[in-house]
Amino acid sequence: MWPNNVGIKAIEVYFPAQYVDQTDLEEFDKVSAGKYTVGLGQSKMGFCNDREDINSLCLTVVQRLMERHGVKPQDIGRLEVGTETIIDKSKSVKSVLMQLFEPFGCTDIEGVDSTNACYGGTAALFNAVAWVESSSYDGRMALVVAGDNAVYASGSARPTGGAGAVAMLIGPNAPIVFDRGIRASYMRHAYDFYKPDLNSEYPVVDGKLSIQCYLGALDNCYQKYCQKANEKNINESISLASFGAVLFHSPYCKLVQKSFARLAFNDFLNASKSAIANDKYQGLEKFSALKLEDTYFDRDVEKAFMTLSNKDFAEKTKPSLLIASLVGNMYTPSVYSGLVSFLISKPIDQLAGTKVAVFSYGSGLASSMYSLTIAEDSSSKSDLEKLVSHLSYVKPQLESRRRASPEEFTGVLELREKNCHKAPYQPQSSIENMFDGTYYLESIDEKYRRTYGKVTKSK
Repeated sequence: MWPNNVGIKAIEVYFPAQYVDQTDLEEFDKVSAGKYTVGLGQSKMGFCNDREDINSLCLTVVQRLMERHGVKPQDIGRLEVGTETIIDKSKSVKSVLMQLFEPFGCTDIEGVDSTNACYGGTAALFNAVAWVESSSYDGRMALVVAGDNAVYASGSARPTGGAGAVAMLIGPNAPIVFDRGIRASYMRHAYDFYKPDLNSEYPVVDGKLSIQCYLGALDNCYQKYCQKANEKNINESISLASFGAVLFHSPYCKLVQKSFARLAFNDFLNASKSAIANDKYQGLEKFSALKLEDTYFDRDVEKAFMTLSNKDFAEKTKPSLLIASLVGNMYTPSVYSGLVSFLISKPIDQLAGTKVAVFSYGSGLASSMYSLTIAEDSSSKSDLEKLVSHLSYVKPQLESRRRASPEEFTGVLELREKNCHKAPYQPQSSIENMFDGTYYLESIDEKYRRTYGKVTKSK
């Protein structure tokens, strides 16, 4: 027997306590006004100083989830981490997180790290779900952690950075359920974005190829998802109308809007000739003979289907971009910060029963599309109500962050660049403005061993 309703029982998001405003960055970089805010669709960008690294990000989000939801170390049987922020070529971030469990005698916890650009969190999530549904399942829950510090060398890609972490509690009888047996993936070899220099935090990026790979992966995953779903639901044809929400990995918000339009174009090409002739597609008939792979940079197609899908985008996807627009691209947690944003975007009774499509992408490349179903029961003290009410901290914390100048932001990146992989090392940044309960790097000794403290502010 399968466990019933395997899915997300709790979710927590963490982002740094400082950000740089994209309008300030436009002025500092001497680019045209609106290049980042309108062209990329980004408003603010969170960043880590030298007190935070991938270990501290993940320690913080796991500890916060467990405290907020009353999860005990004894409740966890599997702990999976997805990240591309590698600070050790051998030792996993998961092993560092074990210091939260060891004091309680809890060391029988499976799982290590998954790595492939922004896809690692989804790989970790799939592993956790598979464990709960497997013969190895022992009744405990799984914890999935996705975290990254996304930084770029100075230049056009730098405004698309960000930082943060998301933790998800996975188990049966969940209020957000993974639809079983309908999942599509697209994997291939590409050098669109990669990190070959182990002495640097910065990636090598082929911008145009990266967009082409992302959109090509989206096309392939969506077509395959529709095919599999249609085979299971013989009497129902799958399209964007099948979903109440559509979530995307968000390199930057403008690409997400274009990607939603891309799915509308897929629906158009999948439609019958009689459907294309109806009012919805009036004036678009000239696009019906086009092939997906020939249109990645076709401005006419992009504009036509962004116009066509604008209302649906505003309803089904734009609410999921709150954190992405204010924090930036978190890499592995990106699409899951979208889930958090969607869950806090409307009254809980309007979330109940929603079918949610999820597209996850990681350069290099790995991608998947799957779907979730939100529980119908949104009553007081329901599991869904508990999950959503525990996210009430998100908007106040976004608003309480400190606005840093572009000069400070640039100085922090230069500091990180100078001291990348240095040992011994004593971090220089202050911990004064960090959120209460945040873990931070205390020091790195001569053997590269890292020790962490925790911000504890008197009430």
